[in-house]
Amino acid sequence: MNSQPTQNDSMLPLMVDIWQQTLNWQPDEKQQEQFQQLYSSIVAGNRLLNLTRITEPLEFWEKHLWDSLRGIAPLLLNPLPITDYQLPITNPQVIDIGTGAGFPGVPCAIARPHWQVTLLDSTRKKIAFLDTLLAQLGLSNAKTLSGRAEQINQQSQDRKHYDIALIRAVASASVCAEYALPFLKVGGLAILYRGHWTNEESTDLQPVIERLGGKLESIEAFTTPLSQSVRHCLYLRKVG
Repeated sequence: MNSQPTQNDSMLPLMVDIWQQTLNWQPDEKQQEQFQQLYSSIVAGNRLLNLTRITEPLEFWEKHLWDSLRGIAPLLLNPLPITDYQLPITNPQVIDIGTGAGFPGVPCAIARPHWQVTLLDSTRKKIAFLDTLLAQLGLSNAKTLSGRAEQINQQSQDRKHYDIALIRAVASASVCAEYALPFLKVGGLAILYRGHWTNEESTDLQPVIERLGGKLESIEAFTTPLSQSVRHCLYLRKVG
């Protein structure tokens, strides 16, 4: 196996070396097949739904697959190198807030089959698409949930229910924190996927996090491996 794109432009590149070099992880054969099925299903679904503008194989690999897993890179291997925190259970409950076409939740469910992943979105057509997609991928560790985050996170069965909350840049960081932190148990981790980030934004975010019983545990800055785009991930701990 090599890391070069295949000649068939409908196939995802394998990128074995880049996976290993950047995340110290690489998909096994089954996971690679699931990534390919995910890509093919998204491209097909895009003909009926506005799922994503990113459909070219290399761009899809970087901006949807790699980016999704870069956010959970500290959780891909054991021991878990986010400060001294260790997940307290072997099958963590994970929620992907505003999942859209399934990112980052579906790649995370593929990469971590022992995670129990809930894909939350307010658009019923996208939820219906994801239900079909999960069946096609054979992902028994993922399910969908339809509704608005700010309402769902106040319901007794979902509030303080999750160990990990994932949220891409669906809104400002403060709003993302308000969506994510109420879902978490004490000790849980919210991962906010962001583009550029500044110290001023951290300062503005701090009082919001504290009001929600959280703390800003770490900020990771990185560049994407193909386009060299600047990205950040914020890790928020629920402390009370």
